[in-house]
Amino acid sequence: MPTPTAHRSGSEAAPPANRDVENHGFQVPFSLYGQSRCDGIEAVTRIEKALEPMRERGDFASEAVREVLTGLGYSSGETQTTQIGPAEVGFLIDVDDSPLLCVEGTMSPGSTHAEAFGGYPDHHGCDLPSGGH
Repeated sequence: MPTPTAHRSGSEAAPPANRDVENHGFQVPFSLYGQSRCDGIEAVTRIEKALEPMRERGDFASEAVREVLTGLGYSSGETQTTQIGPAEVGFLIDVDDSPLLCVEGTMSPGSTHAEAFGGYPDHHGCDLPSGGH
């Protein structure tokens, strides 16, 4: 258990109100900085631009999205797509291993949205770690 910190008044700080937040910190992805951030922005822009024509014509097939993403040069082994509903597809791409660069997003009738991040603490890869401590 962490050592409590003293406030200016001299009293100890209260423990975190919600242990779930503390216990699931390993599921909070790393932000990107410097060149990795620039690379992430570039990948997100490229992916959203490639998927936008599919969204506009209403093509929400998971396998078709995967084909577009692998057609951009992302490894088929590092590209995951998931059919979320009849008109929504999720995707997760391990863009680069050194340093780790991940892009995750969704495509639905309303939008194509992607975000880049740098993986998770104590976990190799882009997929959301499970478990807890």
